[in-house]
Amino acid sequence: MAAQKINEAHEHIAKAEKCLKTGLTKWKPDFDSAASEYAKYSFNKYSTCLTAIEQAGMMMKEQKKMPEAIQYIEKACMMYMENGTPDTAAMALDRAGKLIEPLNLEKAVDLYQKAAGVFENEDRLRQAVELLGKASRLLVRLRRLDEASVALQKEKNMYKEIENFPMCFKKTTAQVLVHLHRGDFVAADKCVRESYSLPGYSGSEDSVAMETLLQGYDEQDEDQVYRVCNSPLLKYMDNDYAKLAISLRVPGGGGKKKKAAAAPQGGASGAPAAAEDEDDYEGGLC
Repeated sequence: MAAQKINEAHEHIAKAEKCLKTGLTKWKPDFDSAASEYAKYSFNKYSTCLTAIEQAGMMMKEQKKMPEAIQYIEKACMMYMENGTPDTAAMALDRAGKLIEPLNLEKAVDLYQKAAGVFENEDRLRQAVELLGKASRLLVRLRRLDEASVALQKEKNMYKEIENFPMCFKKTTAQVLVHLHRGDFVAADKCVRESYSLPGYSGSEDSVAMETLLQGYDEQDEDQVYRVCNSPLLKYMDNDYAKLAISLRVPGGGGKKKKAAAAPQGGASGAPAAAEDEDDYEGGLC
C-alpha cells in the first residue's frame, strides 16, 4: 500500500512539471493544473506518512510492545482527524481498543469512547452506539458502575434517536442491574418508569421482568429475584450483564435463596426438620 502511494505521488509530480512546460503549441504554463497536481502530491505524501505511522504501530504490536503500538496508532488517528478523514481515525481507534483490551481494560475503554465520540460528531450514531456499548461492558467488568450507568444512559438515548426501541429495552434492563448493584433502588426504578414512554415497552417481556425484579428486590423476596435473574431473558444478555444478574442479592438476604418448605420427614410437623437444618450450620461450617 505504501509503495503504491509513493508511485502515485511521483506521477502527480511528473504531471505538474508537464503542466509548467511551454513549447511551440503551448506558450503559457498551466499554473492551475500544476497547482492541482502538486496538491494531490502533498495529500498523497501526507497519506503515506499516516499509513507508515499506523503500520509502525502494528509492527510494535507484533513485537508485543503494546503501549508503544497504541501510541503510534493514536498519533496516526490525530493526524487522520487533522487530514479530514475522521471515519478512518475512528476505525483505527477501534482497532487499537481491540488490541489493548486483553491487557489493559482501562485504556480500551478510553479508546472505544474516543472512537464513539468521533463517529457521533459525524452523525454516524449506529457506529457510535456500538462502540459505546463496548465501553459500557468494560466499565461493568472493571466495577466502575457509576460511569457504566452514565454510559448506558447515553447508549439508550442514541438507540432512541435512531428508533431502535428493542435495544432501548435491553439497555433499561442493563441499567436496572447496574443501579441495583450500586445500591440505588430509586435510580433503577426511575429508569424503568421513564422507559414506559418508549413505544412497545409497556407489557413487553422486558418491562414485566423488570417490574417483577424491582418488586422482589424491594420486598426482599429472594425467590422472586432469583427467578428473574436466572430467566433466559437475563441469562443470555451480554456476558458482563448476565454476571450482574446471577450475582444480584437482595439487601439483608445474606446471599442465600429462599427454599420452598419441604415435606415433613418422620412426623406430622415440619418443625424438627427446620431445627435439624439449624443444627447443621450451628457454630459455622468447620
